[in-house]
Amino acid sequence: MMDGPRSDVGRWGGNPWQPPTTPSPEPEPEPEPERRSRRGGRSFWARCCGCCSCRNETDADWGPEPHGDRGSGRGRGSSSGGRRPDSRGSDSRRPGSRASGVNAAGDGTIREGMLVVTGVDLLSSRSDQNRREHHTDEFEYDELILRRGQPFDMVLHLSRPYESSDHVALELLIGNSPEVGKGTHVIIPVGKGGSGGWKAQVTKASGQNLDLRVHTSPNAIIGKFQFTVRTRSEAGEFLLPFDPHNEIYILFNPWCPEDIVYVEHEDWRQEYVLNESGRIYYGTEAQIGERTWNYGQFDHGVLDACLYILDRRGMPYGGRGDPVSVSRVISAMVNSLDDNGVLIGNWSGDYSRGTNPSAWVGSVEILLSYLRTGYSVPYGQCWVFAGVTTTVLRCLGLATRTVTNFNSAHDTDTSLTMDIYFDENMKPLEHLNHDSVWNFHVWNDCWMKRPDLPSGFGGWQVVDATPQETSSGIFCCGPCSVESIKNGLVYMKYDTPFIFAEVNSDKVYWQRQDDGSFKIVYVEEKAIGTLIITKAIGSNMRDDVTHIYKHPEGSEAERKAVETAAAHGSKPNVYSTRDSAEDVAMQVEAQDAVMGQDLTVCVVLTNRSSSRRTVKLHLYLSVTFYTGVTGSVFKESKKEVVLAPGASDRVSMPVAYKEYRPHLVDQGSMLLNVSGHVKENGQVLAKQHTFRLRTPDLSLTLLGAAVVGQECEVQIVFKNPLPITLTNVVFRLEGSGLQRPKILNVGWLLSLTAKPVTRGD
Repeated sequence: MMDGPRSDVGRWGGNPWQPPTTPSPEPEPEPEPERRSRRGGRSFWARCCGCCSCRNETDADWGPEPHGDRGSGRGRGSSSGGRRPDSRGSDSRRPGSRASGVNAAGDGTIREGMLVVTGVDLLSSRSDQNRREHHTDEFEYDELILRRGQPFDMVLHLSRPYESSDHVALELLIGNSPEVGKGTHVIIPVGKGGSGGWKAQVTKASGQNLDLRVHTSPNAIIGKFQFTVRTRSEAGEFLLPFDPHNEIYILFNPWCPEDIVYVEHEDWRQEYVLNESGRIYYGTEAQIGERTWNYGQFDHGVLDACLYILDRRGMPYGGRGDPVSVSRVISAMVNSLDDNGVLIGNWSGDYSRGTNPSAWVGSVEILLSYLRTGYSVPYGQCWVFAGVTTTVLRCLGLATRTVTNFNSAHDTDTSLTMDIYFDENMKPLEHLNHDSVWNFHVWNDCWMKRPDLPSGFGGWQVVDATPQETSSGIFCCGPCSVESIKNGLVYMKYDTPFIFAEVNSDKVYWQRQDDGSFKIVYVEEKAIGTLIITKAIGSNMRDDVTHIYKHPEGSEAERKAVETAAAHGSKPNVYSTRDSAEDVAMQVEAQDAVMGQDLTVCVVLTNRSSSRRTVKLHLYLSVTFYTGVTGSVFKESKKEVVLAPGASDRVSMPVAYKEYRPHLVDQGSMLLNVSGHVKENGQVLAKQHTFRLRTPDLSLTLLGAAVVGQECEVQIVFKNPLPITLTNVVFRLEGSGLQRPKILNVGWLLSLTAKPVTRGD
């Protein structure tokens, strides 16, 4: 976990990649930089994805590294250094490229009788059948965008009528050194079966037009391909020169049963692939907040940004057909650690050098900024990382959803337990409490088969782009089978132990003894992963998905999963010294308070024994970041309670606004540590309870009818709940297909007033 902003020079820190001094105003890919020699040492793939099929590929198939060459004088501000890699990966060595100046095979002479391709119609407009059938008509692009494993149509315009003796082959190329064996150079002979599921057939030959039906492979590499046509006749061979208007994007295809990302249910595909907006949840289990997020995966430039991310990582083109590898790279690249990725994480509360993570309302501005400048964007926290990841994976064709886990554990020592240490008086020892419990944590589920795992572990896979712990030396996490998490099979890749601890570890309370040793005094079994939710399909309601991550709390299957996982942790015998006396039960209650108001917290004690019990109770209240990092205690209370047999009693602690105001932090909550000691039997009581103070929601009202192509007015209302004036108030507006990201400066809001803002957009 980072303590503050990170500049993150990245894996190539000694020779950092330099973006252009003056960014391009349009988010279009620029020409590719010259090839540069790679640094020595183990590659990302050897360290992070050593099992993937592309691990032995040569450097010739790797994209350029994200660094400039300071020694050559082509660094920042030069005309050639620091350009962003082109997602096409084209170079002058390709057949038919403009640099070659050759329009025909052999000596370049076009002879009489040759079959010359005078033009190509890829039927690529958004209204054409290709784009509609491939569910890509929403992309704001004019190029042909396809989903693999699905046929499409095209028309070749020829210099003469097509004859049965003519030979025509279509060619698709991607990467710096396309090779047939790696799938980066695809040759499709017309009328004959191609390799790996590729084939092309003549559907109509009319005059000088040749209509073709082309079948793509369900295992094709995803990316932006150059397209060319080669013909051979008795008069000679012709090669169509490359035209950038004929580039073809190929994506994963959840509509294709042969694609390993196939999703059976159409309503799932509509929600998890095609929906451009959603809800991201935050807060606490008892006080859930939600924010609307514009994924905008079809906005112009976003697809190029997603492919640029793969180029920037240096991912081998030959590995880009594997969704396991692609999703793992995305989890690494959405954060800036190691690799100058998309977003810089910042949990310090100081966002003066960038954008407050709470201010983002969508992914488009972030991704286009990264594509345009090459610089990591400040700043992000978990929901921003997850929102951007959803955009990228949906854009590339993976069914993906944004998931929030409440009371999410961060295990720092692989014990698979949340260890909390107290002194002899049960006051927290913060210098020993390295494990933490986030009020909430947001990550992603994406859907795919897992041919690299045993049968039964396909389906939803966790991908987490928030940089918490390294995985094989890289700040990435997943893809991890949710089924393996549910059953505690922490030996399954990738990163199952860490994610299991996030959703189903136990809180273990240790008390320091007189001799300095520590003893387990309480184990809380239902405190972690208390609620896991995502946006429901087809509505803005919440969908509780806790049951797919874990068996019912306290059930035999759930306890077996915990025991199975703990056996592989660093403290396999952690429960052996546990005390069993639990005569007195304790429950914590906190009212639904609003920021700026006074509040009261209550502890309810119940004596379940047949004898009197005397409880010495101690309450400590502090403010905590949503990541579980705790501030100093600002209020405490001690009580002694006598309970008759079977009786209950309430202990209350009022908290005034003026008491907690100086300690408030961004996205913060209140943390109540409660500890107690039962005099008669020595039972120790311990519990942590987190609750947040609600902030008002924004109210949006459409003023008049909304008509396509016409401006309309929207009223924004926000009520300031605090007894002080808010200053530097800013609204961010964004809507996929409606409004590009826009900042609206309001200035200030008086205390306890409503300020409507009317804006024509």
